Amino acid sequence: MANRLVKWVLGGVATLVLAGAAAVVVPTWLTLSGEPVSSVQVADDAQTRYPIVLAHGVMGFGYAGKQSYWHDIPETLRAHGAKVYVTQVSAFNSSDVRGEQLMAQVRQIMLETGAKKVNLIGHSHGSHSVRYVAGTHPEWVASVTTVSGPTMGSEVADWLFELTKTRPWLADTLLGLGNKLGALINWITGADLPIDSAEAMKSLTQSGAAFFNQRFPAGVPEQACGEGAHVVDGVRYYSWSSIGQFYRALNLADYLMSLSGKAFVRETDNDGLVGRCASHLGEVIRDDYPMNHFQAVNQFSGLVGPGADPVGLFVIHAHRLKEAGL
Repeated sequence: MANRLVKWVLGGVATLVLAGAAAVVVPTWLTLSGEPVSSVQVADDAQTRYPIVLAHGVMGFGYAGKQSYWHDIPETLRAHGAKVYVTQVSAFNSSDVRGEQLMAQVRQIMLETGAKKVNLIGHSHGSHSVRYVAGTHPEWVASVTTVSGPTMGSEVADWLFELTKTRPWLADTLLGLGNKLGALINWITGADLPIDSAEAMKSLTQSGAAFFNQRFPAGVPEQACGEGAHVVDGVRYYSWSSIGQFYRALNLADYLMSLSGKAFVRETDNDGLVGRCASHLGEVIRDDYPMNHFQAVNQFSGLVGPGADPVGLFVIHAHRLKEAGL
């Protein structure tokens, strides 16, 4: 049994490393980057009052050459009239470190554009980053939107944390690989950001998320699987997420999500990294889109399941923000 577990974990790690590297270095001819994917070009239907700032999750980055973590989402939003800024923080680190890094970039965006506020959208661990900025400087923020955000933590992080106590050598191996992947992302993107997989893991456990929520409670549901306050300190809070792990045989992320999904005990409805109810924050737009965790931001290379339209969801949401005067 132990040998099977080790093989399962190491196989997952190998997939993780391959998938993470593929997200950064996949050739441009295999991607949709550079051209908006929407067939209908409406000049201003996503032209929000305030700029949209995107914050990535773990294993994330801004741009590596022309390749974006967000795979066509910024380009399509811009084609629909939005002003969009793509940020980059540590690929792996604590919620507070990443939040401070994002806050510095938001400050710079506001200085350069003259904007009084921004609309923050965070994917995965990036949801903590945008909440950190809004909780620290609500006067800077018009709205916070989390996409597949671990508001209540990730059972995968809990599983890994348990390994640090029961099989420390295996946990050290996994966390070491995460640090190497973070260093690789730094090298490819030309960044010089601190990498700490152990701190990222602690932030994403159920207890780590609970501690974060105590300090940044805006939008957090008071009841299990409920909605949180829609508006706090003048900031509007939204969230959406998805369920399912395997949709496309050609997408490396689907194999990874199928493996990581095995760690879930509390929520069988999950996207491979975040449980359906654990993702709720503020106004829940929907929590069951047919996508896994990576497909929610059009990864990798736009290979998503039938019926899924992650790019379209961002355009629709920008229109929602526009209609709200944001």
